[in-house]
Amino acid sequence: MKPSIPKGTRDFLPSQVAKRNYIFDCIRSVFETYGYVPIETPVMENLATLTGKYGDEGDKLLFKILNNGDYLAKADSEALSEKNSAKLTKSIAKKGLRYDLTVPFARFVTMHQNDLSFPFKRYQIQQVWRGDRPQKGRYQEFYQCDVDVVGSDSLMYEAELVKIYDDVFTALRIPATIKVNNRKVLYGIAEAAGVEEKFMSMTMAIDKLDKIGQDGVTEELMQRGITTEQADFIMSTLKIDNLNDLFEAFSASPTGQHGIQELREFHNYLDRTETNNNIQFDISLARGLTYYTGCIFEVITDKVNIGSIGGGGRYADLTSSFGLKGVSGVGVSFGAARIYDVMEELDLFPSDISQTISVLLIAFDEMTHGHAFSVLSELRANGIKSDLYPSPAKMKKQMKYANDISVPYVLLVGSEEMETGQYSLKDMNTGEQKKYSIEDIKTVLA
Repeated sequence: MKPSIPKGTRDFLPSQVAKRNYIFDCIRSVFETYGYVPIETPVMENLATLTGKYGDEGDKLLFKILNNGDYLAKADSEALSEKNSAKLTKSIAKKGLRYDLTVPFARFVTMHQNDLSFPFKRYQIQQVWRGDRPQKGRYQEFYQCDVDVVGSDSLMYEAELVKIYDDVFTALRIPATIKVNNRKVLYGIAEAAGVEEKFMSMTMAIDKLDKIGQDGVTEELMQRGITTEQADFIMSTLKIDNLNDLFEAFSASPTGQHGIQELREFHNYLDRTETNNNIQFDISLARGLTYYTGCIFEVITDKVNIGSIGGGGRYADLTSSFGLKGVSGVGVSFGAARIYDVMEELDLFPSDISQTISVLLIAFDEMTHGHAFSVLSELRANGIKSDLYPSPAKMKKQMKYANDISVPYVLLVGSEEMETGQYSLKDMNTGEQKKYSIEDIKTVLA
């Protein structure tokens, strides 16, 4: 059998894992600086937990898990004979792989509400799965790095999350644009245009503006049952980039004006801080997920054409679907896979990031190999990342291995070193070689 992996998934070599962990460590450090604590949830959830939270298109991308055992024993025979996959799924699959980390988090909060102190600030770095068509920057299995706070309506947290974005992308040296909008502003457009009942259809069309352009969005709006006059009003409103002008345009929309007020309050907090990246109001930003109710965010980088590298927003009642009402939350996510690809393309990873050990010990013969193992143990006991070539092979072979793994130092162990206690330490970058005692070597490599 020819070895293969499922489409949309990837293997990661040690150097790639080191780079990914570099990203995770940076993100985790910022999260914890802002007072967020880690949690974990299962890779699979009940389908009842996941369905209905991501819109019809999102539901289609859920990976379903067949029931254990003879899953066809209790299958809907009528659906099976009709080849009705949607109806059949309900009888043969009760669980699914998580699509994101936000919905499982809402379920988590509801189940553990008596164990949490609100506002509850959490972060989560775990894998998610989506049945998207694989392409550059889009995978079926990938990591998300989420940070959320629930139990408060304060727009201080929206500003805090934008600062977290700013700090992370500054630390990673990725020039980013953090786009901001509010779902109430989008609803205000629908309300002012008289198409409230088509709000979701309208936002789905608007969300494609950067892909299909104004003419394409206008055409799609009309295909969704919106009149030419209404579509023209929507498109003209989307050209307004000033909050004051937009507030006036929403004279017939209390919801839209409320959204503008929320954006102003958000800026009242954010503008008291310093940011390194571009913060941009984007009225066309829609975010396709149905559970967003307030401020929404999306992060892109102009340096690489890869789509968004982060996104999120406010959800006022996501936990209510699990029976916990009146608990508002807001959060953002980092697209680790795309961030990785961006950093690779821009060569932003530190040059020594894949270095696994600090020194490789090389022995000349069987007797010195045993002695080298005891030296190795002493170095490791002092926290020095070190290794010993497994056999006293030819020097050329051992040195080639040292070069292949990019180790910065090689420690030569021969009979003379055993007798004198002075060991030759070679700097593999400069070629310089000096003799040191074990104690001095510990200092050099510390």
